[in-house]
Amino acid sequence: MGVVGPGVIILGASIGSGEFLLGPAAFVQYGLVLLWVTLVAAFLQTVFNTELMRWTMATGEPVVTGFMRTGRWSQFWAWFYAALYFLQVGWPGWAGAAAGAVFFLFFRELAGPEQGLLVYWIGVGTFALCVGILLFGKRIERTLELLNWVLVAAIIGGFLILAATFVSADTWVAAGAGLVGFDTGTGSFRFIPEGVDWFLVGAFAAYSGAGGVINLTLSNWARDKGYGMGERVGYIPAAVGGTHKRLAPTGYTFDPTPEAMVRWKGWWRIVRADQWGVYFIGAMLGMVLPAVLYVTFIEGGTDIRGLSVAAALANAMASREGAIFGGAIALMGVWVLFKTQLDIIEGMTRAITDILWTGSRTVRRWRGGDVRVVYYTVLGALAVWGVIALGLAQPIVLLQLGANMAGIVFVVSSLHLLYINTRFLPEEIRPPLWRRAALVAMSVFYGAFVVLWLRGVF
Repeated sequence: MGVVGPGVIILGASIGSGEFLLGPAAFVQYGLVLLWVTLVAAFLQTVFNTELMRWTMATGEPVVTGFMRTGRWSQFWAWFYAALYFLQVGWPGWAGAAAGAVFFLFFRELAGPEQGLLVYWIGVGTFALCVGILLFGKRIERTLELLNWVLVAAIIGGFLILAATFVSADTWVAAGAGLVGFDTGTGSFRFIPEGVDWFLVGAFAAYSGAGGVINLTLSNWARDKGYGMGERVGYIPAAVGGTHKRLAPTGYTFDPTPEAMVRWKGWWRIVRADQWGVYFIGAMLGMVLPAVLYVTFIEGGTDIRGLSVAAALANAMASREGAIFGGAIALMGVWVLFKTQLDIIEGMTRAITDILWTGSRTVRRWRGGDVRVVYYTVLGALAVWGVIALGLAQPIVLLQLGANMAGIVFVVSSLHLLYINTRFLPEEIRPPLWRRAALVAMSVFYGAFVVLWLRGVF
């Protein structure tokens, strides 16, 4: 458990988007039959995550650095993935959604359009607090890891207690059947309900688990954690408490000697524990537990999207079971969404920093080669943009936009990852056939949702 860590960071980021917002919005509107999407998505993403870590363990590089090695297109891929980061998670919708839960926590009512300005400023304050936390610590990855262990244990434990207390046996059966696409209401398999909003369902599919560039950032966190050859590369230290550390712009390889392969297999045991034992199980529990609570307390067919999406369950539980339960859910919502926003702003800053650090000698020479200067310059620019973006649309709209971009990221990056892992790594450590097939299946799975929501929009 001492070396498991990146999986809990990405799990913490996933709980606050798909599991706490987009999933419940889809389940309340269309029923628990959509849980099969979560099972397929979590499985494919877990395989994808382990393949990301395969590259990082073998080379010490974040995966986007590997993508930049493709042919003579390094600058193109740098700009391409930087743009995808911005389009998917450049919208601080989590801070905005957290603001709705904060409003409910203090005023005991759902925020409406007339409270929009107040909710906006609460969101700005939440976002600013996320940025402030990233100034402190020794190793930023370690700070996130510790916070996410607390988050995951508290949130999943809290939802488990509430679900065991209030959810009926029939709802649990419906949830179990939904994992294989069976609708207990009609007594038949019904994988996609009629008349679905593909923009919502596509977003839900992408954020069942982490989603898109959030998954890609796993390799950056694994590098800073020191997985495999990442130990030789260095890490990004914090501004306050950290010290100037050398961060290599590219990674290192190793000869697949018998001794080295023994160590490689040892790292794979750690990766399996981190991803299948923490991420996959946590992602499933994180989606199923809120889902059964939402459908228990909110009438089916209700559209809960709006300024108060994060407080919808809190309001319903407060009305039926008492203010103490509503307050507990609202408090959990604030913590989940705040922590998710923290993980995502840090991940985006880290990824763009690594792209700049790898791609430009000028950047590496700036201010004596201190990577912290680059990191915090990028963070400052994203903080300014975030304050602007919070006022552009309701948080749930921003989240749906980002989540559907995540589907596009999966379509491209799963095939790109397959290419670099089978082209550039030594034969002895390349992925087996079933993993290669899973990466292709992932591209097809998310490609179908992308096509469907694009057809719905245009």
